[in-house]
Amino acid sequence: MNTIEIRELSAEHTPVKVAIFDFDGTISTLRCGWEQIMEKVMLRRLAPSGLPEEELLTLIRAYIEESTGIQTIFQMEWLAEQVKKLCGTEPLDPWVYKDEYNEELLNMVNDRIRRLENGEAKPDEFLVRGSRRFLELLAAQGIEIYIASGTDDVDLQREAALLAVTPMVKGIKGAPHRRKDCSKEAVIKELVETRHLSGRELLVVGDGKVEIMLGNEVGAVTVGVATREINMDGTFHPKKLVKLRQAQADYIVADFDALIYQWEVDG
Repeated sequence: MNTIEIRELSAEHTPVKVAIFDFDGTISTLRCGWEQIMEKVMLRRLAPSGLPEEELLTLIRAYIEESTGIQTIFQMEWLAEQVKKLCGTEPLDPWVYKDEYNEELLNMVNDRIRRLENGEAKPDEFLVRGSRRFLELLAAQGIEIYIASGTDDVDLQREAALLAVTPMVKGIKGAPHRRKDCSKEAVIKELVETRHLSGRELLVVGDGKVEIMLGNEVGAVTVGVATREINMDGTFHPKKLVKLRQAQADYIVADFDALIYQWEVDG
């Protein structure tokens, strides 16, 4: 896997007309730590199974890692299946589990949002390194930018606005309320069909396998972002790197700095 040879994405050589970005972990780090919160919710619901905690944690962590990028409701459907299978009881509606998880997640996210709103923190503190500059470079080339995420739409819109990326973006679409429509797949399909995009005219960027695989299905240029969200030191997050290789991303970067350098040098 060549992680730096990105001449095809330079300002001079790119045929890209439209770019679609995932949000959490790709642009924003506001939800960094969501995995630990989901793990806690799932462990609490599966504890009545009587299985050793370590065994449950191994199962839960493997699933969370495998399912990163899909809508939360599908992860909660998996939890409901495990409650029935392991605990031998009738599970609650998966939407109830989703509400429980979302409430705990937003306790963490809202604290970060409060810091942004009262000026204790700046938007760039919660952006993946180089992401703002790269969005600006794409927009300056007349490339239309869209954000598609499995995060609830109302929360996605709020967080994108707080991080001040909305002005550079033509459209933002998150998970619809109480529906299981895949926002990422819907956005890609709609843009390909309505804009009559052919293969490499579409750029898909994300840190999870879902958006990369969807991009590959339509022949898009795919860039995997294997970011260390807690300590962005320019090195790859090893687990993300493995997943993005498995998803066959065209290019994989630790953050956007390498892309910016190539774009500016060639442009």
